[in-house]
Amino acid sequence: MSAVGRRYGKAVLGLAVEQKQVDQVSKSLADLKKAWEDSEELREVFENPSVSAQDRRKVIDALATRMGLSPLVKNTLKLISDRRRTRYLPEIIDAYERLAEERAGRVRAEVITATGMPEAYYAQLQRALEQVTGKKVTLLKRQDPSIIGGVVARVGDKVFDGSIRTRLDELKDELLQR
Repeated sequence: MSAVGRRYGKAVLGLAVEQKQVDQVSKSLADLKKAWEDSEELREVFENPSVSAQDRRKVIDALATRMGLSPLVKNTLKLISDRRRTRYLPEIIDAYERLAEERAGRVRAEVITATGMPEAYYAQLQRALEQVTGKKVTLLKRQDPSIIGGVVARVGDKVFDGSIRTRLDELKDELLQR
């Protein structure tokens, strides 16, 4: 994550806390991020230097109205657009989300499995990670068949790697050292 993403994310969170709108802004930013990722046309409007600042502001107004974005998110988007920093939008939103979660005593855990697992497994894993971290854990589930089996969980800077791929690599290294 860039310094620009962190700086803007922190500023938006500060304003959201001040205005007591942390949850509303979180929802608006999540909706905006999905629209940004899903619409190549939207990204093109903001990344194309031939589109004037006035036209970009009109697009933002229409987008904010259609999506029901909070005024804080709408004004932040205008500021980012005016400063030609929309390429950092996903990083700004990620920084906001992480800082808001941290402030609320929550943490994200990226959980990677080779195949989909039953919800009961994820619930048990979530409880175990909450005990280890002492915080409320939000799981971000991902599948990667290359780990063969087991699970890899990333919580902040910590990685809990229980994958078969890693165990096989460790066995290989051990055998090569003999």
